Amino acid sequence: MVAMNRRLEWVDMAKGLSIFLVVMMYAASSVGEDTGGVGVLHWAIAFATPFRMPEFFLISGLFLSQVIDRPWRAFADRRVVHYLYFYVLWALIHIIFKVGLLAADPGGAVEQIGLAVIQPYGVLWFIYMLAVVGAVTKLLHGLNAPRWAVFGVAAVLQMLSIHTGSYLIDQFAHYFVFFYAGYVLAPALFRLADWAAGHAALALLGLAVWAILNAALVFSPGFAMHPIHPVMGYAGLPGVHLLLALIGTAALCVIAALLTRLPFMNWLRWMGSKSLVIYVAFVLPMGISRTLLIKLGVDEPTVLSLAIMAISIVSPLILYWLVLRTGLGGFLFERPAWAHLPGTTRRRPVTAPAE
Repeated sequence: MVAMNRRLEWVDMAKGLSIFLVVMMYAASSVGEDTGGVGVLHWAIAFATPFRMPEFFLISGLFLSQVIDRPWRAFADRRVVHYLYFYVLWALIHIIFKVGLLAADPGGAVEQIGLAVIQPYGVLWFIYMLAVVGAVTKLLHGLNAPRWAVFGVAAVLQMLSIHTGSYLIDQFAHYFVFFYAGYVLAPALFRLADWAAGHAALALLGLAVWAILNAALVFSPGFAMHPIHPVMGYAGLPGVHLLLALIGTAALCVIAALLTRLPFMNWLRWMGSKSLVIYVAFVLPMGISRTLLIKLGVDEPTVLSLAIMAISIVSPLILYWLVLRTGLGGFLFERPAWAHLPGTTRRRPVTAPAE
C-alpha cells in the first residue's frame, strides 16, 4: 500500500505539472493573440514545447495495463464513454456560451455542435482524443498486435507530420505514440521515479543535463519566437522532436517524484488530482478575465499572462468546491448513473487520483 500511495503521489504531481503547463500555454498564446506581445511565459512555453502535450498523453496511458484486459463494455465505460461524456457536456457549454450567447449566433452554435461530433472542438480536443486512443489501443490489444511493432508504426506516423485536413486524423497520428508509450513504458517509468526519489542528487544532475540539451535544441538555428505559436529550432525536426518528447516526459516524471519529497508542494499534487476539473472548465474564465483585464488597461504580456493563468486555474477549483458544498451541478465533474453503460459498475469519481 505504501508503494502504491507513492506511485499515485508522483503521478498526481506529474498531472499537476501537466495541467500547469497547458493552462500556461493557452494563457500566453491568447495574450499574444490579443496584444501581439511576448512575455516571460512565452519563453517558458517555448522551452516546454517538445514535451508539453506529449507528456499529458503519456501520463494518461500509464495505468492502461490495469484496465486493458477488462471486457469491452467495462473498458469502454471507463476509458471511452467516461471521456466522451465530459467532452460532449463541456463542448455544449462552451459552444452555447461563446457562440450562441456571446456571439448571438444560434445557427452558428448548432453548426459548431454538429461539427464537434466529427472534429475535436477547441481545447477539449484532448478529452476527445483520449477516448479515441484508448479505444484503438484496446482494439489492437484484442488483436494481439505486437506492442513494439505498434509502437514503431505509431512513431513513424508521428515523424511523418501528417496533415490531411482532418483534425481528428492529424492529432491521432501526432499523439497516439505518446499514449501508447505510456502503456508500454509504464514499468520503466515507475522504476525511474522510484530511483529518482531515492537518488535526488544524481536525479538533479540528470535534469540539469536534460534542461541544457532541450534548451539548446529548441533555441537553436530556426527558432522563432511568435506571440501565438513559437517555432522550434532543431527540436522540431522529425525524430528529434519524438526523442525530446519522450526524454522530456521522463524528466517530468523525475521532477514529480522529487517534488513529492517536499511537503510544501502538496498543493501541486492536489491540483493534479483535479486536473480534469481544471482542463474542462478553464477556458471560459480565461476568456472573460483576459477581456476584462485588457479593458482595465492591463496589457503588459507577462503580467497579463500570469494573471489570467492564475484566474483560469483557480476558477474551476472554486466551481468544483461550490458543487461539493451545495450538492448542485455534480454532473459537471462526475458522471451521473445514466451516463454509464448498462451492466457496468460505477467507479470512482473523475477527480480521484490517477488510474
